[in-house]
Amino acid sequence: MSVAVIAFDGMTPFHLSVPCLVFGAQTDEADLPPFHVRVCAADPAPLRTAAGFGITPEFGLEGLEGADIVIMPAWHDDCRDAAPSLVAALQAASRRGARMVGLCLGAFPLAQAGLLDGKSAATHWGMADRLAASYPKVRVDREVLYVDDGGVLTSAGVAAGLDCCLYLLRQLAGAEVANRVARRLLVAPHRQGGQAQFIERPLPVSGSEGRFAEVLACVTASLGQAHSIDTLAERAAMSRRNFTRHFRQATGTSFKQWLLNQRLAHAQGLLEKSAASIDVVAQEAGFGTALSLRQHFRANLQTSPSAYRKLFRQQSGQVA
Repeated sequence: MSVAVIAFDGMTPFHLSVPCLVFGAQTDEADLPPFHVRVCAADPAPLRTAAGFGITPEFGLEGLEGADIVIMPAWHDDCRDAAPSLVAALQAASRRGARMVGLCLGAFPLAQAGLLDGKSAATHWGMADRLAASYPKVRVDREVLYVDDGGVLTSAGVAAGLDCCLYLLRQLAGAEVANRVARRLLVAPHRQGGQAQFIERPLPVSGSEGRFAEVLACVTASLGQAHSIDTLAERAAMSRRNFTRHFRQATGTSFKQWLLNQRLAHAQGLLEKSAASIDVVAQEAGFGTALSLRQHFRANLQTSPSAYRKLFRQQSGQVA
């Protein structure tokens, strides 16, 4: 599957690196589906960057031809109009069915091309009002990290670009692949809507954090069992209040929400790689009953376990 990432003169290197890392991170592992990433210059090369060095992409806008996914990873801070050649290339890619993605201010060229008309879209919070004023046909959502509306994805600023790319990777290759890439990048594999960002710490910095990390690892390894804050706090040698505070500082969310996200991710993995019944998946993931699993899938993923399994198998068969 081919991924075209559009670079432009004066861009910030970090924005360009986000989709390249997510979709290129797994290419050296034989058991993971390959994504062929090509960086395409929207302006004559070599391109300057905001970091003071230049880059020379191998492709121009002709590199968008035949790409399955086209990503606009950012745009100029002044949100200027894109060149007619870039707008035409985006429109052509959309017409032939490419998945279109605009990260951060990358929503602006997509909006200029008319690809967001009548759709919900996200962008950096500081420019949300400007996007809404400049393109009144776009329904700007200021609260979410990313939006998937009709095959066009847009995200909020900077770190939300990682969330959006991991979400797309999860759709195309499944939860196990997305989680593995997220672990390699040391970021959370999945953040719901407006949840606070959190980063997994690779090494504890104190004895208490070492115990805390061990407790989380134990919970992750036994998601099918019941877990209470009191029990976990005792195991970490902390008071309930201290454990709760420490947990939110470390993960950016509550223990209840974190545990739900872990169980959902585990259930997704089981649905992808096993033929276990929905009842068995619900038990092993810690939801207890198939009804509870279905309710949480519907509320958080807007689908059912059976539909997710069917869709994943269809999509995974297309990744090549």
